[in-house]
Amino acid sequence: MKRAAPAVLAALSLATLTACGGDSGSDTDAAENPAATASQEKQKKEKQEKTPEERLKQLVITKADVSGMSVDDADVASSDNSEFAFAKSQQEVKVDKPVCAPLAYAMNQLPVGEPQADLTRSVTSALNEPFTYVMLTAYEPGKAASALAGLSEAVDACTGGFTAKANGNTSAYDSVTAEKPVAAAGDESLAFRSTLTFRGATHTVHTQAVRSGEVVAVYFSVDGLAIANARPSDAKLSSAVVKAQNTKLG
Repeated sequence: MKRAAPAVLAALSLATLTACGGDSGSDTDAAENPAATASQEKQKKEKQEKTPEERLKQLVITKADVSGMSVDDADVASSDNSEFAFAKSQQEVKVDKPVCAPLAYAMNQLPVGEPQADLTRSVTSALNEPFTYVMLTAYEPGKAASALAGLSEAVDACTGGFTAKANGNTSAYDSVTAEKPVAAAGDESLAFRSTLTFRGATHTVHTQAVRSGEVVAVYFSVDGLAIANARPSDAKLSSAVVKAQNTKLG
C-alpha cells in the first residue's frame, strides 16, 4: 500500500487448478513432456503469488491500449505534483454529510471502501483537453461489492450537493445526479455527474465506477484548464478510455 487508506480478482486455488489438470492433456502427454508440465505449474504458482499491486499493474490501461493518447501515473501519494492534490488519503477528507464521503474520494483520485491496493492513471489526447482519470482498486473477497454499494448510496443521498474539506482545501459540489454509464461492463456499473462553481463559473464533472470481481475501476473526468481559467466546462468521460479499460478488466 502506498498510502494509509488509498480491488483484484481472487486467485483460483492451486488445488482447483491441479484437480482439472486432465482437461489440458493426458497423463501420457505429461510423461512425454515433463518440462512443459513443470512450466505450466510454475506459471500457475507465479500467478497466485502476485501481490494485489502487481496484479493491478497488469490490468491497468497503457498507452498501447488507447492510440493517440498519453497515459501517465497519477498516484496522488507519490507523483511529483502530489503537493497540489486535494488529499492523499481518506483520513484527510472531512465531509459535511458523511454519507457523501465516497463521492469525494471518487472525484479526487482516492479509493472507496477498504482496499488492498490501488493505482491511478491520467489519460488525455492533449494538454488543453479534459483529463480522464482511471483508478483501479483491489479488495478482499466481498469488499469490492460493498465499496460500490456505498458509492451508489452516496449518489442517491447527495443529490443536493455536499462540501468536502482537506488540508485547507475546500470543494463544494452543488449537485449530484445519476446518469447512464458510458459503457456498462463487469458485474455491475454506476455513473453520475456533479456540478461545482469556482470563481463564478459552473463546471460539470463525470464519474463512472465498474466492478469486475474484486476489482473496481473508477473513471473521473475534469477540465482542469477551464477551471483554472474560470471558464464553464462539461468534461465528458472518454468512451475510448472507459471501453479500453473495461476490456482489460474482462
